[in-house]
Amino acid sequence: MAHHGHSLEEDLQTMLNTTTGRRRSLRWLLASAASLPILGCGGSSDTSASTTTGTTTTGTTTTGTTGTTTGTTTGTTTTTTSGSCSVIPEETGGPYPADGTNSNSSGVVNVLTQSGVVRSDIRSSFGSMSGTAAGVPLTIKLHIVNANNSCASANAFAVYLWHCDRDGNYSLYSSGVTNQNYLRGVQETDANGDVTFTTIFPACYSGRMPHVHFEVYSSLAKASSASNRIKTSQFAFPLAACNEVYATSGYSASVRNLAQISFATDNVFSDGYSLQLATVTGNVTDGYVATLTVAVIA
Repeated sequence: MAHHGHSLEEDLQTMLNTTTGRRRSLRWLLASAASLPILGCGGSSDTSASTTTGTTTTGTTTTGTTGTTTGTTTGTTTTTTSGSCSVIPEETGGPYPADGTNSNSSGVVNVLTQSGVVRSDIRSSFGSMSGTAAGVPLTIKLHIVNANNSCASANAFAVYLWHCDRDGNYSLYSSGVTNQNYLRGVQETDANGDVTFTTIFPACYSGRMPHVHFEVYSSLAKASSASNRIKTSQFAFPLAACNEVYATSGYSASVRNLAQISFATDNVFSDGYSLQLATVTGNVTDGYVATLTVAVIA
């Protein structure tokens, strides 16, 4: 038998020291792991890169983009979390706002200064223009909350809202409807921060998912100038509702256009739309109701 030159007592001591060292190392590793941040389930790159101030308790998991309160991530839509509600992303007003920031074929166009623009039913043109947009009835209900006021209801704010008609045309801009100003209107929020618009379900035109544009102002008086807007954004509709509506008469072009676009390829919603997807109820016979809570900073 080979002899290693150590006594039994020395061997036992060596084994004891080795075991103790391993236990100390294990305790050290566990303590170090406890101090490391825990990665969220799913490991989404866009959510792990975001900075959240406060606690989001809206019950909605943001898919797509979130951001910080101090800047915008290049190439993405910034969603700011403040208090207990997530602020809706800032989006482009598009080429057809009619809020005084651009021109149509006749020059600068601004419906915000025109008498009659403050209204709930926006299906017909107002002022010196006449005509009514046809389509499946839609009621839009927006609930505006102020993230700078603990997400309380933003009463006495104002919303300017506009969208295309059943053919995908925008009044005042598109060929054939430049003499119409329908599907545009301003409403003041009530004591609960709510506004309601009666309108028609918009088309899906080539290159965009069906959507509605809107601007938020801190008061009705300030809604006469686009320079006073505190938020410009858009919201979308669930595919199920779109498919139901577009199966009806007058929306045939929308069926083809919707088949060629998706949220993933849309140039506005491709970076996330969870805060911009309205809840839609109803049917094509009685009409639909689209509801959305919109958090802004004011």
